[in-house]
Amino acid sequence: MKREDIILTTKKFLSEEFEVDETLIQAESNLQQTLDLDSLDYVDLVVVIEENLGIKPTAEDFKTINTFNDFYDLVEKRLNA
Repeated sequence: MKREDIILTTKKFLSEEFEVDETLIQAESNLQQTLDLDSLDYVDLVVVIEENLGIKPTAEDFKTINTFNDFYDLVEKRLNA
């Protein structure tokens, strides 16, 4: 999957799941703040990522993810491994 496809797919399912306007999901935006995630929301986040992208991020992965760009990097790396 190309990075552009990852970004489009991610924006669509995250905006639907977390009821956030897609325009707020920008590469340099903070993922946690933009999606207004609390600790329980991360469980939902992992589930929707797995359903939509076929990868299952770990708690360790989220320690290094600050922006959506960080998230896209992780997805791209996992899908191309």
